[in-house]
Amino acid sequence: MSTVDTWLLNPAFHDYLAILKGARNGFIYGVKVRFPHALVMSVLFGRGDWITRLRAILRATKEHGFNLAKFVSLYKTILLLQRKANGGKERGCDTFIAGLIGGYVVFGNRSAVNEQIVLYVVSRVLASFLPRARTNNPTSSASATGAAVRPMPPDAQYFSVFAALSWGAVMWLFKHRGETIQPGMFNSMTYLYRDSEVWTDLRTLLWYNK
Repeated sequence: MSTVDTWLLNPAFHDYLAILKGARNGFIYGVKVRFPHALVMSVLFGRGDWITRLRAILRATKEHGFNLAKFVSLYKTILLLQRKANGGKERGCDTFIAGLIGGYVVFGNRSAVNEQIVLYVVSRVLASFLPRARTNNPTSSASATGAAVRPMPPDAQYFSVFAALSWGAVMWLFKHRGETIQPGMFNSMTYLYRDSEVWTDLRTLLWYNK
């Protein structure tokens, strides 16, 4: 084993290197998620020439990647500081405090990218309150026993109600309070529900929107 590998695998440096790798993984994941999304949205709804659209794609991709990198590294740093302040032990509230501070510092500055990320997180938080489907291998006590936690799908009946309420609410908002809907979703809904009301010939009916 080389000297570098010995240093990298030294338990004394693990928590610090985990912050570095967390930043790396945050950036890579942000780029992988944002670039194809920004590309598709630019093709469907972008304005201006292709140079302008390309700059917008790269700008959104860069922001998403760097913001996730900053959040992961800040979150892990705050967790580490809390553990050190508590004698090396992690308290139940430490993750919430670290996420709270990291979320405010990194995602508290409103931008189109940050808004989409926060809304994505909010939807997952709300969905987590749905009762889980019954399985033969419950994982509710996994954290307490040290076993690996495996996500469980929501109960089908509760999910049906959740889906119905979500779609009923968003369609009402689109019709009566469109200004309150996130811009990206508003553009998508306009394309689906309003643009489909307009055509002038067979070409604009089936091939070209408007």
